[in-house]
Order: sequence, then C-alpha cells, then structure tokens
Amino acid sequence: MTADLRALGLAESGVLLVHSSLSSLGWVCGSAVAVVGALLDALAPEGTLVVPTHTTGNSDPAAWANPPIPQGWWATVREHMPAFDPLLTPSSGMGAVAELVRTWPGAMRSEHPQTSFAAVGPHAERITAGHALESGMGEDSPLGRLYDLDAQILLLGIGHASNSSFHLAEYRVPTPRRHRTAAAVNTSSGRAWIDYDDVDLDAGDFEALGAAFDATGRTRSGRVGAATAHVLRQRDAVDFAVGWLTRHRP
Repeated sequence: MTADLRALGLAESGVLLVHSSLSSLGWVCGSAVAVVGALLDALAPEGTLVVPTHTTGNSDPAAWANPPIPQGWWATVREHMPAFDPLLTPSSGMGAVAELVRTWPGAMRSEHPQTSFAAVGPHAERITAGHALESGMGEDSPLGRLYDLDAQILLLGIGHASNSSFHLAEYRVPTPRRHRTAAAVNTSSGRAWIDYDDVDLDAGDFEALGAAFDATGRTRSGRVGAATAHVLRQRDAVDFAVGWLTRHRP
C-alpha cells in the first residue's frame, strides 16, 4: 500500500487530508491499522495526516431526516444529547480509517461539535486549533489551515461527494446561504445546548463539480489495493470550486 500511495505522488513530508473507504481496498492484512501505517509511511519523514472526524448527529433533531424522529422527542434530545468531547466522542459515518486516526498516539482533534478534524504529525496543532463554531468548514476551520499549508487531498476508494474541501469554497462564494443550527457543547459552567449561525452546506452537486475539476487534468488517479484513488492539490480544488459554484448555483 505504501508503494501504491507513493506512486500517486503524495508529497514527502507533506500535509494530506484523507477521505477513505476501508472496504473498497479489498481484504487488507491488518485492516485499518495497516492502512494508517501505510499512509504515515508514505508521508515520512515529517508528514501530517488529517482526517474528518465529524459528529453530525449532535445537531437539532428538528432537522433530522434520515430517519426523522417524532416532534415529541425533540426537547428530550436537546436536553440529554451528550456534549461533544474531542477526546471521547467517536466520529460518525467517517469510516474505520478516520476513526482510528482519531485515537492514534499523538493525534490532535479540533473542537467543533459537528465538523471536527483529527491530525497526526508536525502540523497537527496548527491545523486543529481555533476551530470556530460559526466556521464549521470555513476559513477558521482545519480546511482553512490546510489551504494555507498547500495540502493534498486523497480520495481513497470514494468519490468527490465526500470531498469536504469543496465546502470551503461554499464559504467563499458571494453571499453564501446561511442557516441556524444547534449542538450540545461543554462550557466553563458545564454542558449546554446552544444555537448558532453557519453557512448552509450542500454536497448534492459535488460529484458534478468534482468531474469538472478532474477534466482539467489536475487530478492524479491510480490503484491502492483494490480501490481507485485520486490525489489532488487542495488549493486547486477550492479555487476551481469557487468559480464553478458561483456559475452553477442560484
């Protein structure tokens, strides 16, 4: 796997954001542990590995749709949802590789209750610190820091629908849509349920956006195990996405 990853052009000692599907690799001797080890080996000697560790279930139950819950339960959820804890709260729907990186020795995690990221390596603290509540995927999030660090993106066995860096572009379009959301958080006085404003994110057209970006020739594709993998420069993807979203969305 390390050889396959290096053949894709991962930058030695670079910063890499990984979105992955373990099952897409086929049978892996060592499972997720072997995959994370291969990623860190490919980034050696001083690379930084970053993964999404989102917890979107920590949100207002009034907006839940898959599945929805009865309105009579909403107040109970708001009162009893456990507060986000970067050390304890597991990620949800991010895959086995991302969840393992979250608990890897030396890993650091941003403190956003819904869209946190975890990182391992020399730039981990810079990437995860200062994740603003109202900037879940924006400038004051790990995605903004990855842009500053000229990171690469690896889509390992998955497509652009999971390419979270496109969300950073949603913050950069003129007058992005905003909405009210909520989460359970820890404060200096204990657990609290808080409401806050953020950009209203929508990945519904990210596959089309990603296909348009790939057509520019700036995506490098290959095989890692049984999976198809894609590597791209995050700055290129975000800059392209700003223009594409501006033209294609109302």
